[in-house]
Amino acid sequence: MVRYGDPLELTVGDRTVRVTSPDKPFFPARGWTKRDVAEYYLSVGDGAARALRDRPTTLERFPDGVDGESFFQKRAPRNLPEWIPTAEITFPSGRTAQEVCPRDAAAVVWAANLGTLTFHPWPVRRDAPDHPDEMRIDLDPQPGTGFADAARVALSLREVLADFGLTGRPKTSGGRGLHVFVPIVAAWSFVEVRRAVITVGRELERREPGRVTTSWWKEERGERVFVDFNQMARDRTMASAYSVRPHPHAQVSAPLRWEEVADVSPADFDIMTMRERFASVGDVHAGTGEEPGRLEQVLEQADRDVRDRGLGDLPYPPDHPKMAGEPKRVQPSRAKDA
Repeated sequence: MVRYGDPLELTVGDRTVRVTSPDKPFFPARGWTKRDVAEYYLSVGDGAARALRDRPTTLERFPDGVDGESFFQKRAPRNLPEWIPTAEITFPSGRTAQEVCPRDAAAVVWAANLGTLTFHPWPVRRDAPDHPDEMRIDLDPQPGTGFADAARVALSLREVLADFGLTGRPKTSGGRGLHVFVPIVAAWSFVEVRRAVITVGRELERREPGRVTTSWWKEERGERVFVDFNQMARDRTMASAYSVRPHPHAQVSAPLRWEEVADVSPADFDIMTMRERFASVGDVHAGTGEEPGRLEQVLEQADRDVRDRGLGDLPYPPDHPKMAGEPKRVQPSRAKDA
């Protein structure tokens, strides 16, 4: 049996978190180990905890590092410390599970010891698991486009949100895309908030027709940035701010100020450069969301889109049950052939 060093004890706030096999290679291309990942999460712990606090969270685990096998842990592990709470969430199938709800940096580092690289929190809090308090918008560059295209679209999205009385927080996805999280009052269902994302996406598409698409079917998207509205469906999650992504260079999902969006690249942020950035500027999203927005204006626009443009719902992911008012889940080219 290969040994990867003696266990390491890290002081995280008023807790001590044990890290086993600290010298195990986790990012061989960079020479970074499990210790490096744990110490990264310790260094950005306040920001990571802010993004995750009280949110049911799926853990994306890589016990043997980024080159090893991985799995998504949706149910809280049996060895969960008593000081980390859980919440019951309901999947589209109707099944339920208890998911981990990190509340502090110690919980984040504890999960890192399990080989967790990426945290996937639900857009809800544990006291209201069926009512999102974040409207999440995923700007996904399609083939022929890249991060710079998503950045340009994000700046237009900022204006669209402002016209609806909403304020978003941008961050890199850690890959090619951009995420914008919009704090909202937890007064609407997943169906309603997903409808709001579709409506925002359609307005963005009208303003940027050559750059943006809301087409669910890949054959219709072209070289545009796709607003992935189904990331707002129940049990669909996005990487949290500061999450490490399974990229050979250990890129992370980096919170941004709006004035930075046009000038950065995903490669600018990895587990070492983000430590330096956090030490210098702190959590740039700290304090945002203290005045959550409301969705009445967006949902009124959704009604107008139906009435004036005939634009109703769009297809759900294939693992979801058929939803009321949803169009057929048939690829357009196959529908024509039929």
